[in-house]
Amino acid sequence: MKILKVIKSQPSQDGDGVKINRIAAFDGRLLDPYLMIDELKSDDSQDFMGGFPPHPHRGIETFTYIIKGGFEHQDQMGNKKAIRAGDVQWMSTGSGVLHSEMPLADAKLGMHGFQIWLNMAAKDKMRDSRYGDSTLAPLPSVENETGAQLKALAGSWHFADQAIESPLNDLSTGAALADFTFAPNGSAELSLGEFDTVAIYIHTGSLAGYSAGHLLLIDAKQDVSLLADQQGAGILLLCGRKINEPVAHLGPFVMNTQDELKQAVRDYQNGFFGQIN
Repeated sequence: MKILKVIKSQPSQDGDGVKINRIAAFDGRLLDPYLMIDELKSDDSQDFMGGFPPHPHRGIETFTYIIKGGFEHQDQMGNKKAIRAGDVQWMSTGSGVLHSEMPLADAKLGMHGFQIWLNMAAKDKMRDSRYGDSTLAPLPSVENETGAQLKALAGSWHFADQAIESPLNDLSTGAALADFTFAPNGSAELSLGEFDTVAIYIHTGSLAGYSAGHLLLIDAKQDVSLLADQQGAGILLLCGRKINEPVAHLGPFVMNTQDELKQAVRDYQNGFFGQIN
């Protein structure tokens, strides 16, 4: 496979002092349609117990995946769900969502998860909000003969001569995400030419000579060959189709123009986003 760019995640904080490692592309150019990839990984509860108190969003989709620990999600639409290890949760915020994500009490033993922002096309940014999660059934997975296992977090996948599909299959621009777990020296081959953007975030172990915390942007038109070292590895695979539209970003809002951002701020101040009951 051809690696186009390597990005190292950077320490940051968000919410109520939650420590994260972040890869940001808020200008919408490099990782289109992905705008942000945040990894929360700590065994110290002081790093995450503040959580993410109520805050608004407009014009994006948020995607949360939990490997260890858990959060309780709540929003103004009436959704209140506990998202635990192995679960994913998705919001297409559209014209406006107010939500919170607070650590579950049993998350004191540690937390590992991701929150990802995806951009939305201009024609969809003001549509009604949507919500989905995987709490009612385990996410489908398939393993090949080398011990490489693909878990379908979102979208449809073909791996090890099998087709599997996540229950979350309506992400912006047909984006697809998977968690790959590799046994020691495990390997995998994928063809992802249907996508414009393909990125690999290494969250455990090392892969292709890069350690955890690195994102590899790869050529989507070439077959993807993955090989773990003797310690095995875990990666997040992010695929999408480019939107190729102007991006205007301000805090939790992502629109196409500065005027639209100003309107989002006014709407929030005027109570358009409602409240969490």
